[in-house]
Amino acid sequence: MILKRRNILKILSYSLLFLCSPIKTIYAATKKIINQNLSSQQKDIMFNQGTERAFTSSLLNEKRKGTYHCANCGALLFDSVAKYDSGTGWPSFTEAVPGAFNTKVDYSFGMKRIEYHCATCGAHHGHVFADGPGKTGKRFCNNGLCLIFKPSE
Repeated sequence: MILKRRNILKILSYSLLFLCSPIKTIYAATKKIINQNLSSQQKDIMFNQGTERAFTSSLLNEKRKGTYHCANCGALLFDSVAKYDSGTGWPSFTEAVPGAFNTKVDYSFGMKRIEYHCATCGAHHGHVFADGPGKTGKRFCNNGLCLIFKPSE
């Protein structure tokens, strides 16, 4: 049976779609949802590398002393002394608790960025940039929905 050019093109395009399926969907399958009470938006951010709209996080203006934890597994990620107002619209930190995150290079949006994930559960939290203040020079730009703030007693 001779395939027409149109049929060949259809087969090739479907093959390419299958082969080029979003890596983030495949990657999301390797992570584990621990907190069954996560909202659909939290799941999208933490397991499909989504992001919340800028300036919408309730933690953006949080100024109390305390600690920030992963909304999925509860792991300690940041101390409030590292938080600062970066003006970007997302909670930002100059440094993370040692060992809190694993990183990978992210080329989405046509640029090279460093994406970071909770070392305990693998949930995506944000990106780290080399334009922060202080001795670290880093800016951990975190989605507020991925964090739980626990104020000091």
